[in-house]
Amino acid sequence: MLPTEDGPAARLAAVREKLARAAALAGRRADAIELIAISKTHPAEAIAPLIDAGQRSFGENRVQEAQAKWPALKAATPDIRLHLVGQLQSNKADDAVELFDAIHALDRPSLAEALARAITKAGRAPTLFVQVNIGEEDQKGGCAIGDLPALLAQCRALGLTIAGLMCVPPAETEAAPYFALLAKLAKENGLDGLSMGMSSDYETAAMLGATCVRVGTALFGAR
Repeated sequence: MLPTEDGPAARLAAVREKLARAAALAGRRADAIELIAISKTHPAEAIAPLIDAGQRSFGENRVQEAQAKWPALKAATPDIRLHLVGQLQSNKADDAVELFDAIHALDRPSLAEALARAITKAGRAPTLFVQVNIGEEDQKGGCAIGDLPALLAQCRALGLTIAGLMCVPPAETEAAPYFALLAKLAKENGLDGLSMGMSSDYETAAMLGATCVRVGTALFGAR
């Protein structure tokens, strides 16, 4: 059966095409950007069509929700990469390290310590991104820009390998300046990874150096 024009496979193809076009405009390779399908709140039945269409990177906001649906999905498709993109409580570090292949929400010293202990205990090390509160918003998680060098130094002292930085720009604003600032901070701190860009701005993020984009609505449709 051919995919419907508005079905999961068609939406995935459209996002991949736009991502490739944006990368090309910036002189980048499309395969240098990991497309993470944000599957939070979506049941396994909604995720399966994207897996069938070849998508392999998925993102969840909550450890408990991921534990309920992903072990079986990962067992059936072992090459899936699962990303934690929401806030992480320190007491959930063990569970997160066991389940996720990448954690994008390292944002404070206590969590760095908890993750270091969990990684030693589990004998596996997920890819780690430090989340930066790029818009200095009180209601959002993330390390303050001024605290970033100290947090990165602590992570290195704990033996943690940090792949890059992550941000969520303020809503209803032009994202490009915030993406550019995150790229500048990453360069200043010797980091290559940039987790930035969502359904409304992933093309801009790709043009400004994103190595991971986190796309939900454009792939799963509006809730």
